[in-house]
Amino acid sequence: MLSLNYRDSRPIYEQVRDGLRRLIITGAIPPGDKLPSVRAMAGQLAINPNTIQRAYESLEQEGYAYSVPGKGSFAALPRDVTDKRREELLEKLDAIVQELDYLGMSREDVARRCAGRGEEEPQ
Repeated sequence: MLSLNYRDSRPIYEQVRDGLRRLIITGAIPPGDKLPSVRAMAGQLAINPNTIQRAYESLEQEGYAYSVPGKGSFAALPRDVTDKRREELLEKLDAIVQELDYLGMSREDVARRCAGRGEEEPQ
């Protein structure tokens, strides 16, 4: 399900959070499905359960998961993702577009890429 990269400079809980977020976004964990228990995930990855709990709490704060006392954590519906997360992603996108602009990529090429029309076309 998830794999950790111990050479990655990001903390382990961020790797777990990002991996679970990716599984939720891609539909590998459908909305409403139960996430693995903290204990099971910690055992599978051979890390401290507190690390998994921190990743789950972070996912909940971002709106990608929710918990039910006594039942566990579940993947949230897409509409439940918070406006704050959308704003964070848009800020990152703005920074990336600004850097691509600096590196000589036109705004039209960036827009074409965002529209899903693939790589830059040869001139």
